[in-house]
Amino acid sequence: MQTIDAAMLWTPAGWRGDAGFDIDANGRIGAGERAEPTASGSWIVPGIPNLHSHAFQRAMAGLAERRTLDGAAGAAPRDAHDSFWTWRETMYRMAARFDPDSLHAVAEQLYVEMLEAGYTTVCEFHYLHHAADGSRYADPAAMSRALIRAARDTGIRLTLLPVLYMSGGFDGRPLGERQRRFGHGVDEFLALIDNLCADEGDALRIGCALHSLRAVPPEALREVVAAVPRDMPLHIHIAEQVGEVQDCLALRGARPVEWLLANAEVDARWTLVHATHLDAVEVQGLAHSGATVALCPTTEANLGDGLFPLRDYLEAGGAFGIGSDSQISVSPVEELRWLEYGQRLATRHRNVAVDGDSHSVGETLLRGTLASAGAATWQAIGKLEAGHCADWIVLDTDAPQFAGVGGGDAVDRWIFSGNRNLVREVHVGGKRVVAEGRHVDRDATAARYRDAMQRLLG
Repeated sequence: MQTIDAAMLWTPAGWRGDAGFDIDANGRIGAGERAEPTASGSWIVPGIPNLHSHAFQRAMAGLAERRTLDGAAGAAPRDAHDSFWTWRETMYRMAARFDPDSLHAVAEQLYVEMLEAGYTTVCEFHYLHHAADGSRYADPAAMSRALIRAARDTGIRLTLLPVLYMSGGFDGRPLGERQRRFGHGVDEFLALIDNLCADEGDALRIGCALHSLRAVPPEALREVVAAVPRDMPLHIHIAEQVGEVQDCLALRGARPVEWLLANAEVDARWTLVHATHLDAVEVQGLAHSGATVALCPTTEANLGDGLFPLRDYLEAGGAFGIGSDSQISVSPVEELRWLEYGQRLATRHRNVAVDGDSHSVGETLLRGTLASAGAATWQAIGKLEAGHCADWIVLDTDAPQFAGVGGGDAVDRWIFSGNRNLVREVHVGGKRVVAEGRHVDRDATAARYRDAMQRLLG
């Protein structure tokens, strides 16, 4: 039994001084507790969950930032209107280049970056199932297992979410040529989930993802939800774009979240990714359902999605978490910071994301992010309490940003005091994977990533 002491330990009620915890042989928090701080006086926070990731998109970060022409040939650049839909064309071109080996190398690099930033669990929303032309690998789970290997090699906790992707729009059109590698029928998809569940362990859980309402017909959604285990987490992209809302209204007679709440038993096992465009009734219905909204502020800003109605959702008691999504930023600090900043820009007020338990924006955001961790990931995380996974980060309180730090301002300083990474150590399952801000296998991983990128871009 290993005992960890802390000068300050973050709990659901806030900072607790002179606290600690025991770790058993399985990497879980034991029932014993110590109350003597270490000489180093470390400040310990539970590991941060990343609720939404597309690992392969790490390879295209920065490659979709040039204006494209979507009008007639020869149109002047000022006449172009880039959007999520033009960005998607770049994404499709990159996705077509991946095989299991390159996916492993890119995911491995990404997961190292996540761990160094303080993410200790990642929900991987995975739809690169087949070869680029849609043909099946000999092992139908080859691409999924590339992600599992990357997580095991780096030490991050993984909730793998195979994605059902069946149609190219709300009108039921077939998948396009570049979408074929994403596609499954219902039976084939359920077989994939059953296949992967055999690989589950303490650091790996298998969930289920429905790509979106436009990509999953209503009857298929109902069939899959009824077939998977009753406690298995369900994730879905929803209401990310105004065009998606308009199409759903036109073809299903309801807004996306409105339709889902009326046609599925949405509860705490559901995570709705983005849910950007909600009306007041949807805000209340979603908050009262117990589902989690996975917000990805840096990606939502990068893609021009819009702003989630955070203030109204918090006042309704809604659960939320954060994700790195397209990997244009791999930092929980930046996601949380811009979650608040987006609201400030929209409302022209400061300190928007606060609740009745705290006047601190940072503490409100951190508490909410950790509170949703268990339900959204299907892992025993988010708290350093008996029976939970021993996943934690140690803040670098020797950094100038923490000079004179106290419990009343530590979280706000961490989130709102610049861009230096203030995570000194990261532990997953009681094992240290980041020391002095560096992953234990950073250099070798980066070398493999560089080789993979040469192949992908060559």
